[in-house]
Amino acid sequence: MATTRIVPLEAPYEDAVAETFKRFLPPGMEPLKLFRTQAHNPRVLQRTFAGNLLDQGSIDLRTRELIILRTCARCGSEYEWGVHVALFAERAALSAADVAATLGSDPEQSALPAQEVWLLKTVDELHDSSTISDGLWDELARHYSSAQVLEIIALTGNYHAISFMTNAARVELETFAPRFSR
Repeated sequence: MATTRIVPLEAPYEDAVAETFKRFLPPGMEPLKLFRTQAHNPRVLQRTFAGNLLDQGSIDLRTRELIILRTCARCGSEYEWGVHVALFAERAALSAADVAATLGSDPEQSALPAQEVWLLKTVDELHDSSTISDGLWDELARHYSSAQVLEIIALTGNYHAISFMTNAARVELETFAPRFSR
């Protein structure tokens, strides 16, 4: 990766930033490089946390993480993909093969169940065309409520924005996070 464009801030942080970290990060967790980069603009940092959709939503953790990983992979955000693999894959019961499927070019070639293949294809369609085809929408509607479909769309969009941030600012990869290499 090329040189970081915005150097992450270091402690001590200004009051608004310190309060945001205290409010949203688990006790004892050091802020990630992305968050320390966003800390240059406390409003952006706070809004990122406020809209991150990582709380208990209408979809389960495994579904959420498959969507996030596929979105980050399609956007080329190795930073965010790696952070989510490191922090959530095990808790979401994602195997190495499941994680690898989020990087593959054709979800149908993965060993994922059909319903999860549709999730990856949904991310792909949103990424490629900013919409969901009627056929795929019908499949989603058979298995997910309207609230869940909206959350799937919102997650995909949110992680596009995060990917834009990590890629454009060239946030340095976290040392603990895996890489795209398969």
